[in-house]
Amino acid sequence: MPYTTASDGARFHYEVHGAGDPVLLIMGLGSNAYGWHRTIPWLSEHYQAIAFDNRGTGRSDVPRGAYAVAQMANDAAAVLDAAGHDRAHVIGASLGGMIAQRLAITHPRRLRSLVLVCTTPGGPQATRASGEVTAALTQAAEDPSAAYRRNAWFLYGADTRANHPERIEEDLAARTKIPTKGTGYFGQLQAAMQHDAWDELPAIAVPTLVVHGDADPTVDVQGSRAMVAKARELGIEVTYIEVPGGNHGNVVAPNFGAVFDFFDAHRKGARPSTHP
Repeated sequence: MPYTTASDGARFHYEVHGAGDPVLLIMGLGSNAYGWHRTIPWLSEHYQAIAFDNRGTGRSDVPRGAYAVAQMANDAAAVLDAAGHDRAHVIGASLGGMIAQRLAITHPRRLRSLVLVCTTPGGPQATRASGEVTAALTQAAEDPSAAYRRNAWFLYGADTRANHPERIEEDLAARTKIPTKGTGYFGQLQAAMQHDAWDELPAIAVPTLVVHGDADPTVDVQGSRAMVAKARELGIEVTYIEVPGGNHGNVVAPNFGAVFDFFDAHRKGARPSTHP
């Protein structure tokens, strides 16, 4: 079982599936590599999928105290090093999308392309979740594993719950296979709440695909809309897919064909960057 170590000494579990151009998968709040259980089988048929447990989750270390998105982006870079790749396509979901943005800003030469799923640039353009959702996210630190089931209503939406309950059960089983400790969950939550990449978006120097559901109550779609609008004003190459009725936990799989098309169109990766 492969591990690597970050600059602060924290140890991280990662796993590699398939062969081909590398794709680094960065999971969201309180989740570990098992959260990609639907994505990896598809992805590894065409690419090398690299998934890892963020600090605070799964088989990785659980340091005490607040985490920072910049710190977690450095963790992701360390995983790329350990997997033996200078550059990779990167997919980040939710908090993972915030980490992926920071990775693209601080380590621009490490990315071939960037896929941001149900995330936000933070900052003044961020639309906060409702008080009910915010309270549920905060209370989840008491028992993150139990909270996944309790919070399914805003992660998947009522329609998904009614039509595909078996998928939610599969996701819950995968996400709680290794229970997340409250210490790690709360450290990650603090990182997400402090995230602000708005003024630094011009530093993202790779082709970018943004995917977001218009019915997402966890991370409001307005953040992605504002991010895409700003990127296009700045001449940054960005593709946007807004999923009608899409919620926080059900927008990746139905659009994986578009992700493959995006990767195929950008196999050569980033445009030349002047950033270190």
